[in-house]
Formats: sequence, C-alpha cells, structure tokens
Amino acid sequence: MKRFFLFAAVLALVLAGCSTPDKRISRSPEVFARLTPEQQALVKQGKVGVGFDADAVLLAVGSPDRKWTRTDAAGVREVWSYTTWENDRGQLLYQGWYHDVSPFYYLNYPSRREHEYIKVVFGPDGKVAAIEEELPR
Repeated sequence: MKRFFLFAAVLALVLAGCSTPDKRISRSPEVFARLTPEQQALVKQGKVGVGFDADAVLLAVGSPDRKWTRTDAAGVREVWSYTTWENDRGQLLYQGWYHDVSPFYYLNYPSRREHEYIKVVFGPDGKVAAIEEELPR
C-alpha cells in the first residue's frame, strides 16, 4: 500500500511539472496580452513564429533544452534547441532534458537516442529570425 501512495505522489509531481501553452500563459498573462492576435493563436497551438521575442517563444514551447550560438557572416546569433528522446523503433520516450525530473528513469533504454525537432534562431534584434522544424515522417 505504501508503494501505491509513493507512486501516486511521484506521478502527481511529474504531471504537475508538465508544461503546456495554457499553463505557461496563465503564469505570464501580461506577456500573452502584448502579443498580436496572430501571435496569440500560434502560442495557443504551441508554435513559434518569425518575429517572436524570447518571452513569446517561452510561452509557446517552453524552456529550450539547449542554447547555442551561431556565428556567420551576418554576426552572432542565439539558437534554442528542443529535443525528444526515442527508442530504437522511433517511439517517443520523453521530451526534453527533464530539467525538474530525474533523467535516470530512462537509463534502462540503452538504445535511446536524442531527436532534435525544432531550432529557433534569434536575430541581432532579439526576435526570431528563423525556425528550423523537422518535416513529418
């Protein structure tokens, strides 16, 4: 019986930590309110648009799993990367790096592989200049 309650408590914590656009909007309504209607529609769908600032990206898709810098002839740009983890059959195991939950839960999947599904590239003005997304399989 103790195991059941422990499992239920852990499950509740994990589910409470799941981040959706609606939850992120409710935590930052002032950021959402300053977006255009078109941007608000994209955020509600969990999508990023060209011209979004970092706060709008955070509302739409949450915290990035990694941040990079890209240096090219146009200058230095910040790139945010979002990933999932899959098994050897391409089935989703979990999304992101689980910042708040132990990643050791999935160590029993030796064949798991990282799958980057979106990159958000910010321009020198701090707005999204490019979005790289994987095409549907």
